[in-house]
Amino acid sequence: MRNPRPLPVELTAVPFTVYEAADAGVSAGRLRYRGLSIPSRGVRIPAQLAAVDPIAKVRPYTIVTPFSAASHATAFKLWDLPGFLPGRDDGRIHISRPDTMAIVRRTGVVGHVGQFFADEIVNLNGLVITSRPRTWLDCARKMGIDELTVVADHLLRIPRPEFEGRSEPYATMAGLADMLDRHKGTPGIQKARLALEQARIGSDSAQETKLRLALEYRGLPEPQLNVPVELGAGVVRQPDLAYREQKVAVEYDGEGHSETAQIVRDIAREEDFARAGWLLVRISRRHMENEARAAVAKVRSALMNRGWSPK
Repeated sequence: MRNPRPLPVELTAVPFTVYEAADAGVSAGRLRYRGLSIPSRGVRIPAQLAAVDPIAKVRPYTIVTPFSAASHATAFKLWDLPGFLPGRDDGRIHISRPDTMAIVRRTGVVGHVGQFFADEIVNLNGLVITSRPRTWLDCARKMGIDELTVVADHLLRIPRPEFEGRSEPYATMAGLADMLDRHKGTPGIQKARLALEQARIGSDSAQETKLRLALEYRGLPEPQLNVPVELGAGVVRQPDLAYREQKVAVEYDGEGHSETAQIVRDIAREEDFARAGWLLVRISRRHMENEARAAVAKVRSALMNRGWSPK
């Protein structure tokens, strides 16, 4: 049996469409030869690919489907948004089109239709995709209010340019509110509105948001988030949550805090707070179990120790 003609180099490392193959001079017969998998009509994947870049995997589906964009769980995953979304990792590709067109129906694809404004469709490394804010709204139907708040906090947080290479947040309160006003009646929009009411600027992680919400739900005062606190001459710290009146700081210690260098830094932070008369409460993953009851108890005890009492 004759070996097939090699594919053009540009088609050997990524999934591609039959249109791209034709433009590259590949015959229809070659596209039927073994060594190319056919996950959906019009799409081919070289069998030798050990791993496929997620964006490259999705891109052919938007090309073979006119006027479409990656959306919903697919966009949620590609944007690496925090929060729990059911079905995020089930392998299906979500594609949206304007509601004036037919819904996408093809193997391995979940089709959606809706109304889209110009700023809600963007380009991510060559892939047409719904924007982060629009993806948040599209996923609201399947997410809980607290999980939507986690995503909203992520979109609103002010980035650290020295670490992230950007200086602007992904969204603003006004921008998210405006988008919700555009799409009245969209499934899940009431949950999105409630989440936006709970959202705050300043949270640096999903766990910080969940901790803040747990404290407020159980009647503790709302803390300030990641604000600089002057502890002495030239000593400024920025705790995850702060209660200035009671001089109580709360830090969530993630997995990286078990490393030796980080432990040394954490001790120095705690000493800085202690010298300034502040009480530092450290919260770990285990404190967040069982609806964060242990975390709430630790913070409540610290606040009451500093004179706070429930109303």
